Formats: sequence, structure tokens, C-alpha cells
Amino acid sequence: MSPDTAAGPARQPGPWQPRKRVTVLGAGVAGLVAAYELERLGHSVEVLEGHLRVGGRIRTHRFLPGRAGPLVELGAMRLPATHHRTMRYLRKLGLADQLREFTTLFQDDAAYVRTGQGHRRIREASETLVAELRGRLSGGEAEEYSPEALLFGAWMAVRVNALAPSDFRDSIRQGLDQELLDLVAGIELADYVRSPGAGGELIDLRALFADHPQIRAGCRGRLFRFVDDIVNETGSTLMRLSGGLDQLTHRLRERIRGPVRCGQEVTGLAVDGRGVELRIRQGFGTVTRSCDYVLCTIPFSVLRGLDLAGLDEEKLAAIHDQRYWAATKVAFHCREAFWERDGITGGASFTGGLIRQTYYPPVEGDPKLGAALLASYTIGQDADRLCGLGRGPRIAAVLAEAAVVHPELRRPGMVLGVADQVWGTEPSAQGAAAVRWGKDAASCEEERQAMARPQGRLFFAGEHCSAHPAWVEGAVESAQQAVRLIDGHQHGGSPADSALAADAVEEPA
Repeated sequence: MSPDTAAGPARQPGPWQPRKRVTVLGAGVAGLVAAYELERLGHSVEVLEGHLRVGGRIRTHRFLPGRAGPLVELGAMRLPATHHRTMRYLRKLGLADQLREFTTLFQDDAAYVRTGQGHRRIREASETLVAELRGRLSGGEAEEYSPEALLFGAWMAVRVNALAPSDFRDSIRQGLDQELLDLVAGIELADYVRSPGAGGELIDLRALFADHPQIRAGCRGRLFRFVDDIVNETGSTLMRLSGGLDQLTHRLRERIRGPVRCGQEVTGLAVDGRGVELRIRQGFGTVTRSCDYVLCTIPFSVLRGLDLAGLDEEKLAAIHDQRYWAATKVAFHCREAFWERDGITGGASFTGGLIRQTYYPPVEGDPKLGAALLASYTIGQDADRLCGLGRGPRIAAVLAEAAVVHPELRRPGMVLGVADQVWGTEPSAQGAAAVRWGKDAASCEEERQAMARPQGRLFFAGEHCSAHPAWVEGAVESAQQAVRLIDGHQHGGSPADSALAADAVEEPA
């Protein structure tokens, strides 16, 4: 059975459901999924992409194109196995057999973590990290918690330090340690502690979060979205796509019958009662096009810089207020995977400093052609600082800091090539993802609804319009939601039409 057959037959519009002509803005995951599903529902679709490639914020870089050499993900790189919409599309597109487990930060005990006493192996760092946590707690507060709770708090705090941008992690000094410790009040933690090395014990957060979903459910205020992402990072199995995540977007494009036009930069849009008028840059001028229906998947960080007309004040405020965080990645093509001789088989180190996180991708292809090292992955203000250095100084700074942990990088001929991606200044993105850390569940949902709310025949999708911002799952979810709205939209619309659309569009099993 082919992937498309497994998805079910496409629906042909009946007399009650006229065929619609839909222009999709953006050929990232949201735009491509929406185009695919709209065509399955019998509609006519055209996709306009401002960039010269498809994929949006999925960008797989191959150091030796056309050869079985190393690759690195400069955009999205991991997929939680619990994100069922994404997993279903991978099965549908014939990519499920290429899923492999993604070893993430703190999962390889031989990798490194930065402490106040310098870099330590993860398996040897607990004693130092717990001592630092005790030092941050005032008075005799540390004695109120069990050793296991302090171990949990220490490793959660270091995750804040490693994963969060500087303004969020600074809140550790404002009582966040106690909030983290209170998450496990009343839970017997002894069963989740293991002893891998001489520097203290580790706590199995994956098992802990899996056995106690109330930790996630009980989060309030600023901890809600952060802990939700931490659970995705450590509480569920993360996956990667062998051969590159860009296979997802390329296969989606192959299944879209209508045109996917790259290099079509939209500079303005206007909504009226008849449809949507687009202004598109072509050469040194612009052309104007009238569209029946438009689905906009352009990140709001870009959209707010366009000429917009016909949108209500609340929608304009939502577009202008949505916060995006930058991300910067710097990768090296190394002559060999030297870290394996150091006992590191995958995962990542929290290296701190300017470079923050260092990932060790598995060697794919011919090992004689070298290996990829994601030497630096930063977000937020940390990414902005690296971005501001300029490319030459940025690469030099990453090399200098990474060589403190891995002096092998200084060996002549070890670094064969460099690739980097600065999402904060990428014209088609102007940020890596919409982020809602620091907001409670109700505020997150209110913001999501404001992002996704249509304007006449202008609809919206993208991870910023979803309950899963910053994840591929969010792009897929938002595309499915937008497709149902477009398909059910009628001049005199009927609820039955929307119900039919909801049945026809792919949903997770």
C-alpha cells in the first residue's frame, strides 16, 4: 500500500462544497502540509515562497553534496515521538523507517557540563551542581528538601541554564530554584536515582516525568511553557530523521500537484470582502494579484514588516506583539569524530559561555569523509550576541571556546569546513520560533487563538498559531486547523460543511 493510499482517498467537492482557489504563502512545513491537504479535499492550490528553496526553518546542510558525507541540521533537528501528527506524516510519506532516536543534552554521561568549577563530565558533575544549588538557597532552606529533591532541582536548574535564553535563566536568582523543587513535593524520588560515576548521582528525568504527569500538569505561571518543553526534551523519546529532516519537506512538495513557486517575495497584502490582494516583488518592481483565498504561513516577525491593509486592530496587535527568539548554529566538518575516542557516542555537552550547547551528530555515510560537529547552538540573547560578531569573528569565537573542551579542534587539518545559520537575521524568518515561556496555560491559549484568527478570506498557520510553538508538530497542527476553516468557509457557510472538512483532513490516530 502506498503512503498516499494509506491516507485515504481524496474527496471531490460536491455541489454543496464548491472548489476553492487557495494561494498559500510560505513553503515551510505548515504551508506544504496545508497545500497537500487542501488538494486532497479537491481544492486548487498554488504555493508562493519568498526564499529560493522550500523547507522554511528546516534546513539540512550537507558538507559534501552528492557524496555520502556528513550532514548537520541547521534548523529543526528533533521530533518528540509523542508528536503524533508529525509521526503520522512521516509514515504517510514513507519516511518512518528512517526515524532514529535522537540523543539529546545530558543523555550521554561522557559529555560535559559547565559548572562553577569548570567543565565536568556529566557523570561526575552532580556533587558540584548540588553544592551550587545549596549556595543559592537562602538560610536553612536546603535542609527542608531531601537529597533526591536537591538532585532533581540541581539538574533542572542546569537545564534552565543550558536551554533558556539569558533573560529567562536570570530568574533563577529570583526564586526559580524553589519553584523547581516544589514540583516534586510528595513524590518518592529514590527509585529514579542512579550512580554512574564518582562525582555523585544522576536522576532519570525521563522516567520521572513519564510516571508523574502531574509535574507537567501542575505547572503555573512562568514555569508552564518551560517545563512543557523540558518534558519534550527529556520526558519523551526524541527522534531524528536519518538522511536529513529536509526529506520531509521535499516529499511533501513532490505530492503537491499545483505549482510551488520560489523567489516570490510578498511585500504587502490587503483584505476586502471579495478576497485578498497580494503585492509580490518581481525583479526591480512589484506586481499585484487578486486571490480568492489566502493562507498565510509567513512568520509574524516577517509579516509585521509588510504593508498590511484590511486587518482589524486586534489582529494587527497580535501580529506586532508576537515574540520570536533568535537562534544561531555553527557547525564544523571535522576530519574524524574525535569525540568518540573521548568516550562520547552522541548527545550534547552544555559548554556554556558564548557557544552554550555542543551536539555530536551520529556519523552518517562514509566515515572516511569525516563527521559533523554542531559546535554551537544558541537561542535568544545568546544567539544575538554571536550574530552581532559577524561571520568571521563568530566562527573564530566558537572555535576558540569549543577547543577549551575539545582541544583536538586545534590540530592542523581537523576542521575541513564550516556552516552556520543565523535565524535572527534570516530575511525569510527573522527569528527561529515563537516562544511563550513565562506564560501560564490560559495566556498561551489566548495568544494562540489571536494568532490563528482569520480575517475575511485571509487565514493563518505556522507554529506560532499552534499549541506547540517551536516544534514541527505545531506547524502541522496549525495547517490542519486552517485547512478545516478554509474548506468549511462558505458565503453563507453551514456547520455541516465544517464537520465534513474535519472528517476529511488528516488527524493523529
